[in-house]
Amino acid sequence: MGSADFILMINLSVAGLLATAFMAIAIHDVGRVSARWLAFSYVLGMAYFAIEFSIPAFADARLPVVAAFTVFLGATVAFNGGLAYRYGVPPPWAPMLFFLAVASVAVFLVQDLPRHSLTRMMAYQLPYAAMQFAALGIVLSARQRLGRLDYALMAVLAASAVQFASKPFIAGALGGWGADPQSYVQTSYALVSQSLGTVFGLALALLALALLVRDVLAEATSKSETDTLSRLLNRGGFERHAELALRDAVRQGVPVALVIADLDHFKAINDSYGHASGDRVIETFAGLLREAAAEHHVAGRIGGEEFAIILPGTNLAAARLFAEGARSAFGTLPIDGLSVDHRCSASFGVAELAADEGFSDLLRRADEALYTAKNAGRDCVRVSPGLVMRQAKALSGRG
Repeated sequence: MGSADFILMINLSVAGLLATAFMAIAIHDVGRVSARWLAFSYVLGMAYFAIEFSIPAFADARLPVVAAFTVFLGATVAFNGGLAYRYGVPPPWAPMLFFLAVASVAVFLVQDLPRHSLTRMMAYQLPYAAMQFAALGIVLSARQRLGRLDYALMAVLAASAVQFASKPFIAGALGGWGADPQSYVQTSYALVSQSLGTVFGLALALLALALLVRDVLAEATSKSETDTLSRLLNRGGFERHAELALRDAVRQGVPVALVIADLDHFKAINDSYGHASGDRVIETFAGLLREAAAEHHVAGRIGGEEFAIILPGTNLAAARLFAEGARSAFGTLPIDGLSVDHRCSASFGVAELAADEGFSDLLRRADEALYTAKNAGRDCVRVSPGLVMRQAKALSGRG
């Protein structure tokens, strides 16, 4: 067994392991279509390496060569489809499959050209480069914010496309790709080509695998931090994200405020109309918070009928206006299951972070303001005097 044969066997084994890894993710999360297509792409990769390994056994290798080309190009089509599903882009199945058919016919037709013809080599390698560039375009078209892993994937896709386009010239520099298909695996070019394929194929697979694993972990974390009824963060999730938001606000030197809300007479609603109606009240108020919150705000359900929202970049006056707006809007919303003339209300406590405070201090002051609102008759907004008093003391101290 030559060196190129050995590399082919390694590639076959690696493709099998990668197909298994992607399939494991697909089985773990049956809704993750991208993992199924990526697994299928590496199953096709296994078939390609198996065909390549068997070519020397054929007297006339025309059909096996074309089959190997079609299967490997099909693997890139499946890989691109998996990327498209992962990045929320409609998979361009029709143009990719049309390109697959045209390229396969072209490779079949150029088999009559001289073995070392540049046209023949280009017909074989440029379609692979084109599909890698198509994958790059899919990632660039993503409907989501790209991170470091995404940019690394794009860089490897671009480099992989370039190496495919350069292979005809590499083959020329290394003395060609064999006098016939059967002798290909014995050439220096075969060793270099298969080694490059291993490096780029493994790099692309590991990056795609890392992206999927990150997605799975992020979704698991999100589910563990999300309250099922309100679809807001639960208390644990809210506290974690709130701490991060406060840290960012302090680092950027911008104000940050906390608004706590408590639904008024909620027990009476459950007793009079039933828990299903109470659940709809919670869903309605949570929906109001989601609509009112900006992308950088952090909202959560931190108790049975208690809610909180962190407002980075918002001072005490603006936070009070936010709370007043939410209070007024909630009082006008009709809720299924309640009588037509029944209107729900909520009480609000507002506090702004002081320079020497942490999240627990801010939460305590907002909670105190909330109890003040409750004691004032409910359906109102009260602010914590803590920050105002400190500012006043600071001013009086300067005087």
